[in-house]
Amino acid sequence: MSEEVVSKNFIELEIDKDLKEGVYDHVCTRFPPEPNGYLHIGHAKSIILNYGLAKKYNGEFHMRFDDTNPTKEKVEFVDSIKADIQWLGADWGEHLYFASNYFDKMYEVAVDLIKKGLAYVSDLTAEEMREYRGDFEHPGKEDPNRNRSIEENLQMFEDMKNGKYEDGSHTLRAKIDMASPNINMRDPILYRVAHMTHHNTGDKWCIYPMYDFAHPLEDAFENITHSICTLEFEDHRPLYDWVVKSAGFANPPRQIEFAKMYLTNVVTGKRYIKKLVEDGIVDGWDDPRLVSIAALRRRGFTPTSIQKFVELSGVSKANSSSDYAMLEYCIREDLKTSRSRVMAVLDPVKLVIDNYESDEVEWLEAPNNLENEELGSRKVPFGKELYIDREDFMIEPPKKYFRLYPGNEVRLMNAYFVTCTSYETDENGNVTCIHCTYDPATKGGDAPDGRKVKGTIHWVAAKTALNAEVRLYENIVDEEKGVYNEDGSLNLNPNSLTVLKNCLVEPSLKDAKAYDSFQFVRQGFFCVDAKDSKEDALVFNRIVSLKSSFKLPTNN
Repeated sequence: MSEEVVSKNFIELEIDKDLKEGVYDHVCTRFPPEPNGYLHIGHAKSIILNYGLAKKYNGEFHMRFDDTNPTKEKVEFVDSIKADIQWLGADWGEHLYFASNYFDKMYEVAVDLIKKGLAYVSDLTAEEMREYRGDFEHPGKEDPNRNRSIEENLQMFEDMKNGKYEDGSHTLRAKIDMASPNINMRDPILYRVAHMTHHNTGDKWCIYPMYDFAHPLEDAFENITHSICTLEFEDHRPLYDWVVKSAGFANPPRQIEFAKMYLTNVVTGKRYIKKLVEDGIVDGWDDPRLVSIAALRRRGFTPTSIQKFVELSGVSKANSSSDYAMLEYCIREDLKTSRSRVMAVLDPVKLVIDNYESDEVEWLEAPNNLENEELGSRKVPFGKELYIDREDFMIEPPKKYFRLYPGNEVRLMNAYFVTCTSYETDENGNVTCIHCTYDPATKGGDAPDGRKVKGTIHWVAAKTALNAEVRLYENIVDEEKGVYNEDGSLNLNPNSLTVLKNCLVEPSLKDAKAYDSFQFVRQGFFCVDAKDSKEDALVFNRIVSLKSSFKLPTNN
């Protein structure tokens, strides 16, 4: 028997190599977001990848906030990030950390680097720093302060810590190589002066470590083995390695980069989302038109659908874009057999069955999902007065219109055959009421005499229908014109949100709670809005329509 060949991505092959060669005897990964905004679909890839690797190799997964920049960080973002990661299914257990908890240890490392002659205090201005740094064609010039004595540097760095210098006046720089072809190695800044209150450490510090110094140290302090990050950090890897080596770690972490997840015609940039929020174009970072994880959750996407999307997008070194339609495909696949199919009328018009007993309410059996018998069935009320969708009736129908029109017979889903006998209109010619007769022998939707009907329409009973608001979403950007205008502003779609106020749903949805999702038959998949829906005022978000032309790409 041949063994099944399991395809591994390039990161797993590297980890296998490290374990086989004894570089590490375990695997420990982490997800290290900066708490300066809400996470988006791209972060989901990193979360799922890092957690998945830890799980696959029976290792540890750490959740760590890289909170080294108090200018943009908020507790609100910390809380939202934790909620998103837990919702996605990544379990950090007892391994929740903050970079700010290591500030004392980082300071000690910085002092040690000064003592080793590997760091010095500079008083160049930001403008002078840029001038001295050089560019891709010209090497940098040495800082005039580069050869200060160790004693003087130690005293000045302590003075920085003790608040004796103004913001931006002094920095601590690494002493590496001002002629390096990699600009990141040209004596990068390790610490800057910033008199700011930190969300975690308060006013204890007025100096803060730079990301490129703090991040490798955090990994090393936590015994991370593989620091998995996105491709833009590839040029920073030599500095990462320099920091952990210079700090004296015997078995330091290894940085491996992979390509970011890009989605076609989607806004993921934090500054753009922040502007949409501040300008009131969206109602927060979790607006269902966005692709923040909180927004996807509120719209009705599931962890399973996002995990499947990440899996289909793959892990590689090459930048590429995934089609948003593939994400929609993943949620359809997840919901189509796992959710109940219920009746909702989004644009109601009254239908009266003239030969039905007026006071009788009949409870009919309806299957919850024809593709999944395990979901069972429910009772739906039926009566003389119903509501159907306006588009399911036409006075003068075109060819191949099989729904309701004068003289035509259709099936009311899970109920009876009805035939249109007449209709009423208002002064503008709009249909206000449709009159029908029903055939009592067709209960359940089939005729004993074997006659067939070509049209089946959904409905709700007037007496028991629940009022609901339904929100239909399109892409927030104009897909034909692209995401950005020439001036860099967002190219917004004016029809990204349509609110339908007078919808009617069947009474089985009365107890629907936040995030509960359903298929509205013939309409799409919908989710109870977690922000605005109330027990007596239901609000549903359309997650996705029922059909798409999207086809999964085939591997030739």
